[in-house]
Amino acid sequence: GDGFGASFASMSRSLVLALCAAGSVACSVPPPGSQMPNAQAAIDRLRATTACGNAIQAEATIDHFGKERFRANLMLFAARPARVRLDAMSSFVGTVGTLWSDGDRFAFDDRKNNRFLVGPSSACNIARLTRVPVPGSVLVDLLRGSAPILKHEAQPTTITWSGSGYYVVTLASTRDAREELHVAPHPEDFGKPWSEQRLRVLDVQVWQKDVLLYHAELAGHAPAAMAKEQPVDAEGQALGETPVPVSGPQCTADIARTLHVTVPALDEDVIFRYDKVTWNPPLPQSTFLPAPTNAPMFEVKCDE
Repeated sequence: GDGFGASFASMSRSLVLALCAAGSVACSVPPPGSQMPNAQAAIDRLRATTACGNAIQAEATIDHFGKERFRANLMLFAARPARVRLDAMSSFVGTVGTLWSDGDRFAFDDRKNNRFLVGPSSACNIARLTRVPVPGSVLVDLLRGSAPILKHEAQPTTITWSGSGYYVVTLASTRDAREELHVAPHPEDFGKPWSEQRLRVLDVQVWQKDVLLYHAELAGHAPAAMAKEQPVDAEGQALGETPVPVSGPQCTADIARTLHVTVPALDEDVIFRYDKVTWNPPLPQSTFLPAPTNAPMFEVKCDE
């Protein structure tokens, strides 16, 4: 029947896309029958695809390459527009530290060096743990599997279809900045009207004055479960009473399980890999507030 035919076509296209992406076969993937009419339409569909996902909670690993090499286990929270919490543990040195940012102020419990740093939520302060010097809003978008979009005018944005199976969207912004996105329709949506297609972010590159600021590659897209409300006390500890509600609507959207970010100018190379991830977790007030510490406290600033 029609249902079987559509299912078979979707499976076949998924297999072709996988083989092409792996380089197993030389091929050119045709575009969807209903193509995005312009770059803004693709951006709007991209935002709509993960609009239900206000926040994520994940158990992950982070691998640092480049100037410094180490691996740590992470418990992370990332909430729109720019709230982040990262708890990092290393099997070699124990707890590396905890970083909090509410979008305005940042704090870092640097246990390795027995110090507690506080200051503005600048990109370079957030990079003290992540090694990824990007603004908090950019990091939150990437961790959510979405793409940070530069402020731009309708022109000269462009969109073209790549035979590798994705749209190439380019944006021009102020201060000689430009952005290139690779976004692919969900394999099940190639036969749908463009206004109903879900889009996956595969690649994000941002330049300023022809210097590549960062390059992010996203892979392993799959649906994520919706979180459940959580009972906690005033300190954010779990209890059997007074549940904290989830932080967003019902959401099971796809999210990339691997995020690879490079900053060539600083020789930074970081990979996040999600082992478990849920959408819209409960976010008690304590989630993004620093915990008490006995370490010496320092106010820090850094140049962007």
